[in-house]
Formats: sequence, structure tokens, C-alpha cells
Amino acid sequence: MAVLDGARERWVRTGGVELCVAELGDPRQPTVVLVHGYPDSKEVWSEVAARLAGRFHVVLYDVRGHGRSSAPSPLRGGFTLEKLTDDFLAVADAVSPDRPVHLVGHDWGSVQSWEFVTVRRTEGRIASFTSMSGPSLDHFGHWINKRLRRPTPRRVGQLLGQGAKSWYVYLLHTPVLPELAWRGPLGKRWPGILERVEKVPGGDYPTASLPSDAAHGAWLYRDNVRPRLRRPREDAHAHAPVQLITPLGDAFLSERLYDDLELWAPRLTRRTLPAKHWVPRTRPDRLADWIAEFVTATEDGRSGTAAKGKHADRFGGQLVLVTGAGNGIGRATAFAFAEAGARVVAVDRDAEAAARTAELSRLIGARAAWAETVDVSDGPAMEKLAARVAAEYGVVDVLVNNAGIGLSGSFFDTTPEDWKKVLDVNLWGVIHGCRLFGRQMAERGQGGHIVNTASAAAFQPSRALPAYGTTKAAVLMLSECLRAELADQGIGVTAICPGLVNTNITATAHFAGADAEEEKRLQRRTARLYGARNYPPEKVADAVLEAVVHNRAVVPVTPEARGAHLLSRFAPRVLRRLARVRPPP
Repeated sequence: MAVLDGARERWVRTGGVELCVAELGDPRQPTVVLVHGYPDSKEVWSEVAARLAGRFHVVLYDVRGHGRSSAPSPLRGGFTLEKLTDDFLAVADAVSPDRPVHLVGHDWGSVQSWEFVTVRRTEGRIASFTSMSGPSLDHFGHWINKRLRRPTPRRVGQLLGQGAKSWYVYLLHTPVLPELAWRGPLGKRWPGILERVEKVPGGDYPTASLPSDAAHGAWLYRDNVRPRLRRPREDAHAHAPVQLITPLGDAFLSERLYDDLELWAPRLTRRTLPAKHWVPRTRPDRLADWIAEFVTATEDGRSGTAAKGKHADRFGGQLVLVTGAGNGIGRATAFAFAEAGARVVAVDRDAEAAARTAELSRLIGARAAWAETVDVSDGPAMEKLAARVAAEYGVVDVLVNNAGIGLSGSFFDTTPEDWKKVLDVNLWGVIHGCRLFGRQMAERGQGGHIVNTASAAAFQPSRALPAYGTTKAAVLMLSECLRAELADQGIGVTAICPGLVNTNITATAHFAGADAEEEKRLQRRTARLYGARNYPPEKVADAVLEAVVHNRAVVPVTPEARGAHLLSRFAPRVLRRLARVRPPP
């Protein structure tokens, strides 16, 4: 896509500088103003702007001293937040004199936009604000002071962690050296660094003005950071609805910076994204969807409602696919992601059960939900599913390989047909999912997460579950191997290991060596046992979301699963002794 292809340009004079302003879309529609960060120019937004232009009047401008805008003279004192606010108001008055604008900022574009949305002189000019990868310096200053006043070990760790992430801020305060670096070797190597480290696609970004943009932009930090962090404003409250988008892989900013943001932005919507810092280039599709949704909700008077629940909107807009979603742990997991704002693909071999899960997911909060019918053991059918999902819904952000079947009975009673069936579903179903959807994640290059449902039987031997335990142990090892292979691509892999969970797997489990009547008796007895244990699948679903959020490797869920996992590591002989116990007839 060409840089701002088809944009209309104008020049806006303000405070001794000329700002280059580009416009796309119909001026009669709501105006969305995109503000770029450091060391960028307005072209960082080109992919997002092109996606928004069909529905909105999209405005981008080069911040003073960047791109085609002129620089103040002298540079020192020419980049204060007060002067940047003057620039924004001049642009807003030029492009949308009669209606408030919807503001979107990234990096330093977000930092200065926090100033715009919290000072009195802009009240009534901003309809909404979407922030990403750039905190308010005032909020940051209060965040630091709170941790210095009450330095608990956790707070000290947060300070040290963010301090390490802010290494570049210290360097930009040194005289002359940043300018020399940017106009020399760093400016030449920067596009390659973005491509290797941030996975930013090559092409027409960054533009040729990068060295001078970066040299001028150092004054954004020098003019503002230390004064505001030392004396943060007490009245820095947002006077418009705020949407916070947090890239979870941001190398420069900690998630903890936004812990108390509701105090400053009471009409706050939070979203997270499995991506690195430069999301306008790596995830323009997701950003455009969220910006459009937030702007539309604000125009309709629906924005700013606080989300409820532990993971409320944590997965907002992310695409989550769950196999075995027709009931039990799979359905509970689909519901948990739906409540967290995800778009859900409910997959099951039972078409009616999958459709019901999708329908209920929409009712409880999913941005969208679809049902797909497939047998996970069928390789060609899974290939068609993966292609269809990518074409119709997009690349999956979170994959939950949950489909499985139960099989009990001694080794010699287990027939080759029994082995094939349980291996096909419990192991090959996971392999197909990881291979097909995991490859799509890897090729996209924007991270993701894979969750594979194993079992406590993966590390707890049992004479009654030789085949089932073998498949789950294989899933556990597959997950560990895949986690190692995909780590450098930002894709996490988790093995979830439930124990006795009250689902209907017991009612459908096969008991090798038993006739039909005996099998029904054993199914009823096992179902009573699991029912008496009464550990709900919703708790497993909560563990799945926690594992994705914290990128955990192996998660034993129930107390018996955690106990068996502990024994497998420190007292494996005890487990082997327990494995010899005969199950009751």
C-alpha cells in the first residue's frame, strides 16, 4: 500500500511552525485525528488510516519538527506540551471546526494526547481518545511518587522494571550524542532494526525524513519528561471517554503503569494485544477495528461503561478458537473468553452443540462468535477448517486444543482400534491444531498463544488408563517442545492439566474389555464419582485465561492434579506405588 495514497494535504500555521496535514475520507463523517510517536512521522499510520477512511474523516499530521512540518527555532523549548497542545487545536479547528474530533495517539503521540484530553482549554474539542504505548507524564509522575512513598518489594520491583525499560529516555537527555547517532549509523540501520526486532514489515516506512525527525524529536523528551515527572499535575483527569490499548510485548512500557488509570480516566475501556511496541505497523487491522468500534460507540453514546470481571475486555477483539467447545471444559473456556471480549470460534463435531456455544458466547459478551463443525482427528478436514477460519475471520490469536475422549481399561484389554481412536482424537487432534493454526500465527509474525488440554494423567501413571495417559503425556511433551520452538516468535504454549472435573466425558468414555451393559454401569459409577467431586469446568477455564495472560508452561488445575505434579517431580516412587492400586470393580 502506498504511503497515504490519495490523501489531500493542507498546511496549518501555528506558533511559528507550519504543520503538514493529510486528510482521507469524507469530511462529513466523524473526524479521527491520528497522532504519531517518536521517531516517526504521520506515515506510521498509513495502514490504519486506509482502513478507517471508508467510514470516517481521517486526519494525520506531522508533529512539529517531523516529516514535512517545519521545526521551531530554537529547538530548545520548542516542543513543550503546551506548544504541542496549541498545534493540536490549530489542526482540529482547521479540519473539524464545528464538531469535536476523535483522538488517537501512539507512543509520544499518545503522551502528548494525554495532555490534550486532560487540559481545560480542549474541553468540547475531543469526543474520545484512544491511547497506545504512551502514558500521561502526569500519571507516570504520580505512579512513581506512590511507589517511592510506600516502597513495598512489589512496588520497588515495578519501579526497577520500568526503569530498565526506560533506558532510551536517559540517553535522549544527553547532549549532541542522540543527534549524531540518528544522523549517522542509527538512522541508516533503524529500518532493519524495526524489521528484525519488532517484526515491522518492510516497504515505504519509515520515510527518508527519519534522521532529522529523530534528531528533532529528542527535544520532546528534554522539554517535558523531567519537569512533569518532578511536578505532575493534580488535575490531569480525562474529560472524554478513553480507550487504552496495551501491547503485551511492549519492550519500553510496563503494563503496571496503567494499574490506577481508572482514577484519571473514569470512562475507560481497556484492551490488550499480543504484539510489540509498533502496533500501527504490525497490527493495523486490529487497531482499525477497535478504533472504529470505539468511535462509533462514542457517537452513539455507548462508550465509557466500565467492564466487569477479572479479565474484562482483556482479550477484547482477539480471535480465539476452541475445539471440543460443545460442552464441558471447552464450552466453559469459550464462555470465559467471550466474557473477556474475545471473538470466539466454537469448534465441535456436534454441530448443534457448537452452534449453541457460539450463540451463548455472543449473549455473554463476545464481540462475535461462530460455530464450526469438524472432527479434529480428520487431517484434511482440519486443513479446510484452518483455511476457512483464516479467510473469513482472520488469523487466530489464541488456540485452545481441548477436544478429547476418555478411554479406560487394562493394556491387554485395549484393542488396536481403541488405541487408534484415542490417539487420533487426543494426540493427532492436538497435532493438527498446532500444526495448522500455529503455522498461521508464526507466518503472521505477531505472536499468539496455544493452549493444549492434557491431564493429570500425563504425569500420574495408572494401570486403569494406559492408553489415555499415554496420549496426555504425549500432549504434555509436545507442548513443552513446541513452547521452546515458538518462544523466539512470541508465541506461548501452555499445557493445561485438569484432574477430576465434572464434565460429561465420563458419560461417553469407553471402557476397554467391558461389554455394553458393563460399560454403562462403569460410566454411571465414574460419573457419580466425578459428580461427587464436583469440580466445575469454569475453574479450568479461569486457569486457561490466567495461563495465557501470564504465559505459563504447565498448569495443573485441581488439587489432585497439583499434588500429582509435585510428586512426579520430587517423589515419583510414590506415584508408581499408587499406580499399582487396582480400581474397585
